[in-house]
Amino acid sequence: QVQLVESGGGLVQAGGSLRLSCVVSGSIFSINAMDWHRQAPGKQRELVAAITSSSYTIYADSVKGRFTISRDNAKNTVYLQMNSLKPEDTAVYYCAAQVQTGWGSDPSDYWGQGTQVTVSS
Repeated sequence: QVQLVESGGGLVQAGGSLRLSCVVSGSIFSINAMDWHRQAPGKQRELVAAITSSSYTIYADSVKGRFTISRDNAKNTVYLQMNSLKPEDTAVYYCAAQVQTGWGSDPSDYWGQGTQVTVSS
């Protein structure tokens, strides 16, 4: 019984910034990796950034140097700070998490419903 809720999306001008948040709630024993993905109109979903439980991060080449992923383990929350936004960043952004719900259980993947990010030129 795990749910993810994203927030922070909206409309912003090119060069602006947004901060996305995703809160994980429910039966949580531990959270492993947490990810941000996005899907633009007419395109397939792609990985934007990921962060492990030890705070190791990876980024898509298209967002390196502009986006920063972070997590607050005490709040079961992952963030995506997006700076220097470009029109090509326009997409629905989804968070995902690999959650272990009990001792001895295997982690399962959970997804949020997504939040719209629109960057105007």
